[in-house]
Amino acid sequence: MVDLTNNDAVGKLMDEKLTRRRFLAVAGAGAAGVVFARASQPSTPVNFAVPPHACDCHTHMFGDPAKFPVFARRTYTPETALPEEMAKLHAALHMQRVVIVTPSVYGADNSCTLYGMKARGANARGVAVIDDKTPASELARLQKAGIRGIRLNLATGGQADAATGRRRFQAAIGQVKGLGWHIQMFASLAVISGIRDLVMGSDMPVVFDHFGGANAALGMDQHGLSDLVDLVRSGKAYVKISGAYRASTHGPDYADVAPYARALIGANADRVLWGSDWPHPNTAISPDRKATDVTPLLQIDDGRLLNQLPIWVPDAAVRKKILVDNPARLYAF
Repeated sequence: MVDLTNNDAVGKLMDEKLTRRRFLAVAGAGAAGVVFARASQPSTPVNFAVPPHACDCHTHMFGDPAKFPVFARRTYTPETALPEEMAKLHAALHMQRVVIVTPSVYGADNSCTLYGMKARGANARGVAVIDDKTPASELARLQKAGIRGIRLNLATGGQADAATGRRRFQAAIGQVKGLGWHIQMFASLAVISGIRDLVMGSDMPVVFDHFGGANAALGMDQHGLSDLVDLVRSGKAYVKISGAYRASTHGPDYADVAPYARALIGANADRVLWGSDWPHPNTAISPDRKATDVTPLLQIDDGRLLNQLPIWVPDAAVRKKILVDNPARLYAF
């Protein structure tokens, strides 16, 4: 058995195991039949020196649906993405540490995230999803397992109004106060603008996913971007320069995202995190696709994506902050 806590041990055996396509029954996911499941792996080698203890701060785990049932009110159904595949990814990216975030398809059930974290041992931390029924005893259990924050997803489900964001943010602060956690938000720039005063007044760290929901096509003057930059500059918020393909359609290098990355890093490099967003679930809602239809994972070249970082950040010392120091502080590695 391969030790998934040691990236160097993943190598050859994982290559052999993961090049064989696996047939997976998806009846437990609410769809009939059998599908191919294969999460993306880097095809481009990393072209810069990744510092020791580097951390991929945004990933998800999608387990066997027979063991980890998906949420009835989900908006999409992904293929599986397993610990062995994640370990192979991070061996290629030279990433020792990882943060696994509970995706919306599991509701407030964090079992699959904990499963992925356990496979990576001390090199893993997690971000959970909770609801108003989550008891204090469960929060204590999650903390002991390595959970360091909760996520509010206001984007995948289409909850884009600031009033909803304010209500959920205030409720979340009350639930996890005293745990030393942070609140992570997947939200639009409009929502970020609508909660700016709450973030500025909070004693709890706040993390915004995926460039804060910026749309590269709208330019640097788009509404809400200045609020995000100000929050990062103030030190009250972190931002993940993750999922560039969600902010841009100009792949595979997403050059139009570079000004946003530079603006956020220039505002406060101590509050910027990098994440792959592996295994790249396709969360787009389409009228010709049911939520129960198994949707193939997006095939993103994470090696090429990571190679954009030295273009955005030529200074190796600043890259070390983003890849090592900031995650170590926020997630208590």
